[in-house]
Amino acid sequence: MSPSTRLIPATTLATGVLVVVAACGEPPQPLPTSPPFASTASAAGYSGAPTLAATPPLLPTAGLPTGALPPYPTYPAQTTTAADTKSPTPTPSHAAPCSGEPTGAQILAFIKGKPGIPGSTLKVTAGPYCSGDWSFTTVQIAGRSEDQVEPLMVVTVGKGATLGLVAAGSDVCNDPVQASAPPGIRVLACGF
Repeated sequence: MSPSTRLIPATTLATGVLVVVAACGEPPQPLPTSPPFASTASAAGYSGAPTLAATPPLLPTAGLPTGALPPYPTYPAQTTTAADTKSPTPTPSHAAPCSGEPTGAQILAFIKGKPGIPGSTLKVTAGPYCSGDWSFTTVQIAGRSEDQVEPLMVVTVGKGATLGLVAAGSDVCNDPVQASAPPGIRVLACGF
């Protein structure tokens, strides 16, 4: 026997085998079976055997060679037309540019110093657009692009010295605009 070979006693070997076998656990149990079938048919009318009605073949096979299938049936293509639906209330066009007052300069002078209005120099980028006594104007900080700063929208009512602020900010679709503004101004302020 060489010095590197070790003998394992038989009791140690048997104990190791028992440990390996015991580690396997309990043998698997059979799967449970379903409960017995309960029939809803009455006991008097049920004979215990199902009745089968004669069913015709699914495909006609008369006159075809053995193993041949009949051709697929063809049907005319059905076409459908989309219903002619119209929006119940079409979106009105937006207000036209103001032909007189208020002017862009009047809007800028009017909003200057108002709460929430930047103290920087502003410029008119769109408008003013007028409908009745209402106007809508878009302004932004001069020297900045829309990518740098969000435009400021201004909704006013009145002209000249009677000009009144309805809303100013990045979202001017408030309750007074929705409820009272002419459709052309509401479309510019709210999108509908």
